[in-house]
Amino acid sequence: MNINNLVRENIKSLKPYSSARDEFKDLKADMVFLDANENPFENGVNRYPDPQQTLVKKELSLLKGVSMNQILLGNGSDEVLDLIFRAFCEPKEDNVITLPPTYGMYQVLANINNIEEKEVLLTAGFQPNVNEILEVANANSKLLFLCSPNNPTGNSFSQENVEILLKSFNGLVVIDEAYIDFSSQKSWLLRLEEFPNLIITQTLSKAYGMAGIRLGICYASEEIIAILNKIKPPYNVNELTQQRALKRILTKNKVKKEIETILEQREKLIDKLKSISFVEEVYPTDANFVLIKVDDASKRYADLIVRGVVIRNRTNLPLCKNTLRLTVGTKSENMNLIKALKEIE
Repeated sequence: MNINNLVRENIKSLKPYSSARDEFKDLKADMVFLDANENPFENGVNRYPDPQQTLVKKELSLLKGVSMNQILLGNGSDEVLDLIFRAFCEPKEDNVITLPPTYGMYQVLANINNIEEKEVLLTAGFQPNVNEILEVANANSKLLFLCSPNNPTGNSFSQENVEILLKSFNGLVVIDEAYIDFSSQKSWLLRLEEFPNLIITQTLSKAYGMAGIRLGICYASEEIIAILNKIKPPYNVNELTQQRALKRILTKNKVKKEIETILEQREKLIDKLKSISFVEEVYPTDANFVLIKVDDASKRYADLIVRGVVIRNRTNLPLCKNTLRLTVGTKSENMNLIKALKEIE
């Protein structure tokens, strides 16, 4: 696949903005910095941040076994996804394919960028309908979004289905792995080199517990990353975010223990949910949340709100009638949830 054929014409010829920190990169050098019109009085954040987030990328490279040139960081995964739209999708001409029920920002970003969205519902088992996806795709289908583990269903897509799509879809396949750290399946990062059309997005918001700093991660070929770097804002990841991200990444053993605790609590929560009389089904999950089917989702949602517990009502999504999405909390939070559920039986 020639990735260059997928890039918008105006992006191919675009000359990216060159910031002061792009032109002189050694911020630790013993120099007098008068190049960026910064306030000279030191307060920890008076200087512009590293536009390429070198220290964070270096640690991610070591952690994930991916070259630094294959990593792009963004202001949350949403910015990363938006950059992918803007680089590869021509407004009013191209289309993308999404697989509802799934993460709602794919649709929002398609609308913002004036890109047609083709929806192919998941199967009853919440798996991609491979044949229908390939039938719907045409010459203008630039992106296919696969959220695995999927939000809101929680399950992972079969590797066989994903591999067929990677080999057969003539555009870019974006695998959203926001919840991969909770999954029993291995990340597609391990096979990144096999598929030139593969883009993987991850985040520090879930397993790393850093939703507040907004750091999204994109892994792809050097060619794709170079294209995205052309159009990203020069200082899209601020200094405080870079500092907190680096500190957290370096505590990988602590993160691992937290993930293990969440997984333990997930299994205990699932076991308790099965004993609730109005819970009709507890769906398999590879994420840090559980999707359940109940008798009346809107009623049960309201009942829980009254008792001080906030969950997510997903009943209006395709294939999700009368479902609730429950995030796995701490031991005490999960006990409060079960207590509230039992009170409204």
